Amino acid sequence: MEWTPMEINPEMMSKLGVGESWRFVDVLGLEGDQLSAVPKPCCALMLLFPLTQQHESFRQQQADKVAGDSEVYFLKQTAVNSCGTIGMLHAVANNKSKMTFDDGSSLKKFLDDTANMSADERAKHLENNQAIWKVHNEVAVQGQCRPEADKVNFHFIAFVNANGELYEFDGRMNGPVKHGATKDESFITDASKVCRGFMEREQGEVRFSAVALCQS
Repeated sequence: MEWTPMEINPEMMSKLGVGESWRFVDVLGLEGDQLSAVPKPCCALMLLFPLTQQHESFRQQQADKVAGDSEVYFLKQTAVNSCGTIGMLHAVANNKSKMTFDDGSSLKKFLDDTANMSADERAKHLENNQAIWKVHNEVAVQGQCRPEADKVNFHFIAFVNANGELYEFDGRMNGPVKHGATKDESFITDASKVCRGFMEREQGEVRFSAVALCQS
């Protein structure tokens, strides 16, 4: 199954049967007033950024920082162009107790079915999940600036407060990365600080964007 490159579209969660009590909102900036404008409470932050040589070098240095924590939900990305959906899955799965789900939710079914699987098994399960794949592609073709598949060099990652720890979830890595303690009140500030590190490593690069999962 071929996955189409996508933007984060708020419709995606509702199409997958996630209740409307939480929604993705655009984060206009990662400092000051723009950050304080993000609605509270906020339980996840997703960052879209360009994959560059600097980033790949940084990731190699981070390889030994991967946390082998079984108390958080992590899945690998094996399907090309699925990073937006995987970021959303990481955001929802690690906040599952806060969410409400519609009857027959394909997302809840996926999370329930894969709860006790390894990260690689979850990846294989997602590759073969027709319901999520179909919604991903439906949403992707609605994107206002849909990129061409062969030119895509952008990637989504997610940040979540899980059990008082700030975790970074990147399906291209072998597990989540811990960034230290956080709490609900400071989560968006703490996650944004890590995101600014991504931006500072890419001198002259401005193609970054973020969305936050907030209670509506």
